[in-house]
Amino acid sequence: MMSDLEGQIWMDGKFCDWKDAKIHILTHTLHYGTGVFEGVRAYETDSGPAIFRLEDHTKRLFDSANLVGMKIPYDIEILMQAQCDSVSENNLKNAYIRPLCFYGSEGMGLRADNLRVHCAICAWDWGPYLGAEKILNGIRVKVSPFPKRDPEAMLYKAKATGNYINSMLALRDALASGYDEALILDTNNCVNEGSGENFFIIKNNKLITPELVTVLDGITRKTIISLAEELGIETVERKIELNEVFTADEAFFTGTAAEVTPIIEIDTTKINDGKPGHVTKKLQENYFNLIRGRHNHHRDWLTHVKI
Repeated sequence: MMSDLEGQIWMDGKFCDWKDAKIHILTHTLHYGTGVFEGVRAYETDSGPAIFRLEDHTKRLFDSANLVGMKIPYDIEILMQAQCDSVSENNLKNAYIRPLCFYGSEGMGLRADNLRVHCAICAWDWGPYLGAEKILNGIRVKVSPFPKRDPEAMLYKAKATGNYINSMLALRDALASGYDEALILDTNNCVNEGSGENFFIIKNNKLITPELVTVLDGITRKTIISLAEELGIETVERKIELNEVFTADEAFFTGTAAEVTPIIEIDTTKINDGKPGHVTKKLQENYFNLIRGRHNHHRDWLTHVKI
C-alpha cells in the first residue's frame, strides 16, 4: 500500500513522516476534484540523480492552477527546491515525484473562495508505469467506448485531478478486456490520447500526433518532438482519424510515467506486425540516453540533486 511506504513527504513548507501525511475527510478536493498536480521523474546519472525538466513541470503546475483559479501560496523556486529536497531527503537514486496542490477542509460546498490552498510533494522509487517488459516489447491498446472529450467541456490544458475520471473509466474497461491501455477519442471520433499518455503514430517517415485541442501539452511529448527533429524526422500536429491508426507504420505512447512505450496492437489490429518499430526504438533509445545524462544535447533539462 502506498500509505505504508517509508520516507518523508513535504507538506506546506516542511517535511513530515510518510505515515503522518494526512488530511481531513472533509477536504474540499477529495469531494470535488479541485486539485492540480504534476508527475515528475528523477533518474540516476553518472553525476548522481537528476530531475528531468523540473522547471517545465513546475511551470505547468502553476499554469494548471491559474486555469482553475487556484492561487498557489509558494513561488516556483520554492516548489522546485522542495522537489529536489524530496529526492535527497528520501535518498533516492531514481524517483517519481508527485507535487499536488489542493483545497483544504476549511469549508464545504462548491464555493472555494474561503479555502486555503495546501501543497504536498511526495517522492518514491517507481519503476516503469506499464512494466519493463512492456517498454521493451510493446503493449496492446483498446479504443475506449467511454465519454469522448469535448474541448468545451473541461479544461484539458490543466493537469487537474478531476480531469482523470474519464481516464480511469477507460483504463478499467481496457484492462477488463485483456488490454494494457486505452485509446480515448474526441467527439469527432478522432484520436485523443491514452488514459495518461500522449499518442504518436509514424506514417511514411513522418511523426504524427494529435493537435493540442483536448490533449494535454505533455512534457515528454515535447521532448520526443525535439528528439525527432534532431533525427531529421518531421512532426505533424493535426487531427488523426481512427482509421489512420490501424494503418500506421508504428505507434507509441509518451508520458512521464509511461516514458516511451511502443504500441503493437490496437483493438485486434497489429501494428508493424506486432513488434516495436525501428523509429520508435530509436526515439526511445535517445530518450533514455537523454534522461540519464548520456545525450549530447539538452543537458539544461537535467537538475542534479545531491544525496
